Amino acid sequence: MIRGLGPTLTQHGVAGALAEPFLSLFAGNGNVLWTNNDWKHSQQAAIQATGLAPPNDLESAIIITVAAGRYTAILEGNGGGTGIGLVEVYKLR
Repeated sequence: MIRGLGPTLTQHGVAGALAEPFLSLFAGNGNVLWTNNDWKHSQQAAIQATGLAPPNDLESAIIITVAAGRYTAILEGNGGGTGIGLVEVYKLR
């Protein structure tokens, strides 16, 4: 699972956090594997079942199983927004 946080960071004293994070996952060849904006719009039940759902509905999350290899996760502001964000990667069992 990959999470892209922004608004939650303000609760921890981070000024200038991304207001609405947009998360993309790319394969090593550059192909887009998955994107997410607002985690409840996609995979909501699966994400909630992990117990790791982002605290804010505007944040992003992706559950995906990938083979060993190189991947890139990019977190950016939806609609060109800027700010500080946090990408977290979890291995689910």
